[in-house]
Amino acid sequence: MSIMLSTPSVDELSPAAEVLKRWQYDGGPLHLHSGDLGWYSLSGAEATAAALRMWSRDGEVLAIGLLDGPQLLRMAIAPHWRDDEELAHQIAADVDEPACGVLVRGGATVEARGAEPLIQVLLERGWERDDPWTPFHRTLSDPVEDCGLRIETIGPDRAEEWVTVHWSAFRGSTFTDADRRLRVGRWLAMAGGPFYGDARSLMAFDEHDNAVAVATVWSAGPGRPGLLEPMGVHRRHRGHGYGTAITLAAAAALRDMGSSSASVCVESSNVGAVATYASAGFTPSADVADLRRGPRG
Repeated sequence: MSIMLSTPSVDELSPAAEVLKRWQYDGGPLHLHSGDLGWYSLSGAEATAAALRMWSRDGEVLAIGLLDGPQLLRMAIAPHWRDDEELAHQIAADVDEPACGVLVRGGATVEARGAEPLIQVLLERGWERDDPWTPFHRTLSDPVEDCGLRIETIGPDRAEEWVTVHWSAFRGSTFTDADRRLRVGRWLAMAGGPFYGDARSLMAFDEHDNAVAVATVWSAGPGRPGLLEPMGVHRRHRGHGYGTAITLAAAAALRDMGSSSASVCVESSNVGAVATYASAGFTPSADVADLRRGPRG
């Protein structure tokens, strides 16, 4: 039977997440994680389902892609199918044909970590390697050292505090009332969605009880790597080691959830983030690069 491309329904989101969990293992590539679906679900369950693409044969899911925007496809391929040439050629053909409903025509990016045959096929079709990213991992076989700050797990009743720090960390612009309502609404949609049972949202406080940093962690189940996504420090409180502290707290939370290790990937050019994860005991792996197609592709 041929390889079929489909978009799941909302009811198929949880099964898709379970598939992605099974594909996570220590020593494997830091590819699309169930936590990536969880963080994307800020947009709601319907939008998350609409952004997924699944390649299957005879009822078995072989690969899952998340359209993190119309020009970025983030992939994971089943470990025992990762080296399959037929699958690599089929995904590449679907990616390059706008009528298939994966990527739009023109400039685009594919994240396909660990899927070497797919990478090679895309390169042969004229795609190029993009800027490097650095995967980081920390084993959780031993207890994580105390981070030195008060850490709280944040629930829906305190979503506004969490999103305020996150906005400052990643936006830095004025947080208007409209922005606040939108972001809190999205956070609540995520927390009420099909993925958040595997997550914890954390907030760190300094000695003056100022909220200084936030993070969310996502488990893939006991004995499997968990994901840290996102982590940010309030713009007014940078330079005090709070990024390292919240990262340690995130690793400790994942260990409490049964994760075997903690993982995160950052742009290699982001020297501050690279230094933060290293200082929190995360070990870098070899750089990886996405694949980029020019605007005339």
